[in-house]
Amino acid sequence: MRGVVVQFDDHAGVGTIRGDDGRELFFHCTAISDGTRTIDAGSAVEFDVRAGHLGQWEAEAVRPSQDRP
Repeated sequence: MRGVVVQFDDHAGVGTIRGDDGRELFFHCTAISDGTRTIDAGSAVEFDVRAGHLGQWEAEAVRPSQDRP
């Protein structure tokens, strides 16, 4: 899937991505594929979706989008 990082809290290590389908998905810094553990709000990203620990959908394998600015 593709989307944009809506917000990311460096201190807590959590953020939200709004997918192209309009859904907002939680993600943890460990879901960032390049290992940096941080990402800027407004970044275009590609990601996978998985069932989270509390039964809600979460983003995983978050990576910068290759075909967007």
